[in-house]
Amino acid sequence: MEQLLIKMARQLDALDEASLLALWDKYAVIVSHFEPTKRWEEAALVFSFIQAKRWKNQLFNHSWAAQVHPGAAAQPAAGPEFLMEPPAEKPVPAKPRRKATILPFRPRRRPEEGTGTPDGAK
Repeated sequence: MEQLLIKMARQLDALDEASLLALWDKYAVIVSHFEPTKRWEEAALVFSFIQAKRWKNQLFNHSWAAQVHPGAAAQPAAGPEFLMEPPAEKPVPAKPRRKATILPFRPRRRPEEGTGTPDGAK
């Protein structure tokens, strides 16, 4: 199992981050619309691979910069950006559902009971 994961990591590391990020929007949309299908599961993994590559590069760059400029690490810094921002174009929210109407409860009267008015009208 571990050897398979290492092989996958090497293959992912060989891919260009810019090329992967070109696919980010496509897979973000697919993953944001859950379906209990193999297609959705595979898309979620592809999306995770893209995120993993970006995270690894950010962590690498942050750590490298801290090693090259040790004094800069003592200053407060924002640190690496571990999660990528969502796409600029956000999906349109669904139209809100109509709220329920509360109907007052009025028991039915039997015809022989009348309405309780003085003239006995119904």
